[in-house]
Amino acid sequence: MNDSEFCEHLQIEVTVLKVWVEQRWLVPRRAESGWHFENDDLARARLIQDLTGPMGVNDDGVDVAMHLLDQVHGLRGRLGALMTAIRSQDPDIQRLILSRVEDE
Repeated sequence: MNDSEFCEHLQIEVTVLKVWVEQRWLVPRRAESGWHFENDDLARARLIQDLTGPMGVNDDGVDVAMHLLDQVHGLRGRLGALMTAIRSQDPDIQRLILSRVEDE
């Protein structure tokens, strides 16, 4: 969706969206006609609305929250890749790896 559609979904002004993009809380893809937003961006924006609105989090707090969210998302991806690699191993190796994890 373009920036106008995105703002309409969220009921925000384009100026607010520009601030969020400048802050890098949202990182839309560039298209010939401007920014392009995905459903993931919409979910992120709704979280930003909750943080800055009812929760009363200031800009620095939103920076921290979004950074932590990005870290969690990255770690989930790496953990998924690790589990795929473990599953591709011989069953005995899988059991050995998983037993070592359970020992920690």
